[in-house]
Amino acid sequence: MAVKADKIWLDGELVDFEKATVHVLTHTLHYGFGVFEGIRAYRRADGESHVFRLEEHVRRLFDSAHIIGMEIPFSRGDLIEACVSTLQANGLGEGYLRPIAFLGSEAMGLGALNNRVRVAIAAWTWGAYLGDEGMSKGIRCKISSFNRLHVNVNLAKGKICGQYVNSVIAKREALAAGYDEAIMLDVNGYVSECTGENLFFVRDGRVITAPYGGSILGGITRDSCLQIARDLGVVVEERLFTRDELYTADEIFLCGTAAEVTPVREVDDRMIGPGRPGEVTAMISKRFFSIVKGDEPGHPEWRHAYRLPG
Repeated sequence: MAVKADKIWLDGELVDFEKATVHVLTHTLHYGFGVFEGIRAYRRADGESHVFRLEEHVRRLFDSAHIIGMEIPFSRGDLIEACVSTLQANGLGEGYLRPIAFLGSEAMGLGALNNRVRVAIAAWTWGAYLGDEGMSKGIRCKISSFNRLHVNVNLAKGKICGQYVNSVIAKREALAAGYDEAIMLDVNGYVSECTGENLFFVRDGRVITAPYGGSILGGITRDSCLQIARDLGVVVEERLFTRDELYTADEIFLCGTAAEVTPVREVDDRMIGPGRPGEVTAMISKRFFSIVKGDEPGHPEWRHAYRLPG
């Protein structure tokens, strides 16, 4: 997918897309010491544009930085305003935002302590992350041969640049084998999450997902789906579960900022349920998209409204 826009917010100012560059010795490029977020903006049926759970995403960016010991040289309010300004500068009534905080190129080596912390925010148009057909018919997943890193090996609650190598190699393995996404187990063999999404399965009308205290990232869309399920009166369980529970699930769906709510029709060449999106998945997905794109009045606190200039 080609990424193109007019402006990128870089260190406090909007610059031309082609001029938003860094040196090849940028510390984070070499060592992965940085944090980032993925955020979506939507245009609703009433014409209102809003950023979905913007405050929560910016809070998690700062939490991630605090976890690794990085101090972002802007306030949360600064970056909330910068996210909106970036969308407006690019004329985007809806789109995807990528804030990132990273170390500059002043020094190399693992012990470089005084490099400048830089911040950038890009925005572009991004459709269905796992494809329109995947959204409507469900995707095919593979249990990865790579485990999600242990909580004493990585900092699981931080959205940290270098940690995503674990996800990238799992994703590439799945794609090379002809699947759409990889499902990662933790080091004890329990299902953790996918390469960029949290995972839910449905059995006998109950929605089940891995517990927050495990190796998963605390997904903001995950939290939204949990709240939506409870709003709909669906029983939710957060507990450990195994791959064979997935094989016998009635339904499976993934969720994340990029993936939104995506059904799964197959895991390890085993059809899930009837091999198409199930009723509970469809119900949660419908409510989610009604909130972000439709006319559903529920959860107005999730929507940070903004207007395009002119």
